[in-house]
Amino acid sequence: MSEKLQQDHFKVTPKKHEDPNSSPTGGSREGAEQYLTGRGAQFNTKNRFLKNETTREHIEGIDDWTEENVPTQYLEQESKTIVNKVESPDVGMSYSMNPYAGCEHGCIYCYARNVHEYWGYSAGLDFERKIIVKKNAPQLLRKFLMHPKWDATPIMLSGNTDCYQPAEQKYRLTRGLLEVCNEFNQSVGILTKNSWILKDKDVLQEMAKKRLVSAMVSITSFNEDLRRIMEPRTTTAKQKLKVIEELSNAGVRMGIMMGPMIPGLNEHEMQRIMKAAKDNGATFTAYTFIRLNGAIKFLFHDWLYKNFPDRADKVWHLIEQSHDGKVNDTRWGVRMRGEGNIAQMVAQQYKKYGKLYGMNAEEWSLDTSIFRRPGEQGRLF
Repeated sequence: MSEKLQQDHFKVTPKKHEDPNSSPTGGSREGAEQYLTGRGAQFNTKNRFLKNETTREHIEGIDDWTEENVPTQYLEQESKTIVNKVESPDVGMSYSMNPYAGCEHGCIYCYARNVHEYWGYSAGLDFERKIIVKKNAPQLLRKFLMHPKWDATPIMLSGNTDCYQPAEQKYRLTRGLLEVCNEFNQSVGILTKNSWILKDKDVLQEMAKKRLVSAMVSITSFNEDLRRIMEPRTTTAKQKLKVIEELSNAGVRMGIMMGPMIPGLNEHEMQRIMKAAKDNGATFTAYTFIRLNGAIKFLFHDWLYKNFPDRADKVWHLIEQSHDGKVNDTRWGVRMRGEGNIAQMVAQQYKKYGKLYGMNAEEWSLDTSIFRRPGEQGRLF
């Protein structure tokens, strides 16, 4: 299929679910509703930790109910911790830090949505428009790194939500965290979908000279119609390639995350993404296969049938075929790769094109040997 035909094939006009009462969202969605452009989720799912909830039983009800596209709220707080130990053995990180909880990018498939329920909010619209800002994040990191037992293990920025989401333009917490890491020679990895990372090129370049930083840009599709509704407030794929090129030219080791690959929507783009990333300076890659855990199952189902009524059944069943008849799998090592013919095909593509374009060929690691606390002459524990 030619590139133009692919683009035409994936042009999107938001539509209503053909059978709204069969949606697994837990209630009827009958009646006319406005599609919230610029948002991934279209409603709030139930928070499993809350006993009480507010619902609209009938669309013609006279109560003061709204699901309008209200502005994003930034909820500032003084946190107690910023660095978290990661227990999951299949995510490639030991520690993570996230200056923001919730993410305005609105990626419909984001696994971090479920975490928002721990804060008392919904994994749906609340996740995108109620952003918790950990205002004292840099101070907390400094305190953490000063602990005499800290062993300089690399820390992942954006292990949960994107550290360069729109809130960063106002608060610059990620910048503050990087400046602390640079001062201590603490190594970090970064994953982002936002070009705002370029604002920190100066400090990233300094850290790169000491092998203290490695960054990945997430690219799921080059189709703007698809990207605009699937991850509505991220930057374009074209701009993401510019990020890779500019930071790579500045000496920063750059890679791409292709995730998630969704059968019937974007899995056919893997080769094109890898080649374009390689041409712009990326040297390593990773990918995940779609899985719909917790509330994301309901959000994604609603999104899929509203935007792709012509192929929603097919896509949904392909996801089920890749997770033993379900749309989620909790088994370590399997949950983010899937299984069965479709998942194997994606894995084979990844291996084939990764080898073709020389990805992941280098032996490279972050330097943890030069960590030092202010006032120390060398690395002393």
